[in-house]
Amino acid sequence: MMAAVTSILSTAALTVSVAYAVLVVVYQAVQARYVWRADRHSPTPVDPMGALPSVDVIIPCYNEDPLLLAECLRSVLAQDYEGQLRVYLVDDGSDNRSRLEPVHAAHADDPRFTFVPLPHNVGKRKAQVEAIRRSGGELVVNIDSDTTIEPGVVRKLAAKMADPAVGGAMGQMVARNRHATWLTRLVDMEYWMACNGERAAQSEFGAVMCCCGPCAVYRRSALLKVLDQYETQYFRGQPSDFGEDRHLTVLLLKEGLRTEYVPDARAATLVPERLRPYARQQLRWARSTFRDTALAGRLLPRLGRYLLLDVAGQNLVPLLLVLTVLTGCAQIATATVPWAPILAITAATTSNCAFALWRSREARFFGYALHTALNIFLLLPLKAYALCTLSDASWGSRILPAIAPRGHGNDLPGTPPPARAVTGPFPAVRPGIPRQASAQPGDEASERGRAEWTAESAWKI
Repeated sequence: MMAAVTSILSTAALTVSVAYAVLVVVYQAVQARYVWRADRHSPTPVDPMGALPSVDVIIPCYNEDPLLLAECLRSVLAQDYEGQLRVYLVDDGSDNRSRLEPVHAAHADDPRFTFVPLPHNVGKRKAQVEAIRRSGGELVVNIDSDTTIEPGVVRKLAAKMADPAVGGAMGQMVARNRHATWLTRLVDMEYWMACNGERAAQSEFGAVMCCCGPCAVYRRSALLKVLDQYETQYFRGQPSDFGEDRHLTVLLLKEGLRTEYVPDARAATLVPERLRPYARQQLRWARSTFRDTALAGRLLPRLGRYLLLDVAGQNLVPLLLVLTVLTGCAQIATATVPWAPILAITAATTSNCAFALWRSREARFFGYALHTALNIFLLLPLKAYALCTLSDASWGSRILPAIAPRGHGNDLPGTPPPARAVTGPFPAVRPGIPRQASAQPGDEASERGRAEWTAESAWKI
């Protein structure tokens, strides 16, 4: 009897392991082909004789650290864009609004700057919509309040929008606090892979499936067509407030517009430094992905065969990995070495790392092999849970990674220490504002009586 069970498990493990490894390698090879084609395209030039479109930069803000917000604004106002540029800072009912006043005052006399204070918290999506309705620029750039952008980002995004068929475009995301922990290093590589692999290949077909929220541009005429749908998204009869960037992208694709990726328009955004906030973020993203993949399903045939493979791969690869791991565990339980699952996971990991090393020419991507462990032990269970709780519209938590030094001298439980600048790949701006924390500590930190403060903010990409 045991021999029969062992034989069945071995056959099952071999079957799913081979299927998993083959799908990963084929998917990666096809993606690499279209990424290579995208790399050969030269950047879209700006017509020097043509009129540059007016641009409105919208920055929703909720309980943001004043130093981070000031750096965000300074990076936006330092753009080298020669067309008309206006900035709309929407304060979404922040509890720490008085601490943000020095930031607002620093730009009060700048004619490009408009401050939109909302009386109470309505959420990022409605805050964006409020600014869109108040503004009038031809292009709308959305930027998160904890994000800084390189000086040429607006110019490069606007150049991509010169094609009237393009409804939206995104820049390249990097982790602003990349060197903070092992997790931020891994997340930065994850972002790089998502942008320069998945999004780059999708852009070849004009169908980037998610123009990431920290740095994306949209054509106003296109936004106005879908604004009501965007503002009032429902899922199974309940309001859906997260995953706004993916949902807006899908709505633009439904209108027959192209969505693009601009790799040299770089934005640095904060990422979670610890597993708990990272897990909450990934749970929200997983629910959003499942919801909008179902919405986008009918679009795939007209978007191209590659998009069918892309969406199928993104859903089948995790499923086959789960089956590979489960059959491997079953083999271990029967005192059998799971060679097929081990070799399949090794082959898939090698394929991912080889792709990243080929694209980036950076040795740090040898470390991307660790993402396989993170995927198996954290992300796959989260995706399974997300699939079972799709109707859950809660954010789970608004606590984001700590931006304060771990060893600060304040030993009063629940008291925020002075905020520190978060360094990233771009030069930090040092505005002359008090170096103090913006938001009150999160509930979890207070309950544990910890002196380490975690900054609150409603949104990540």
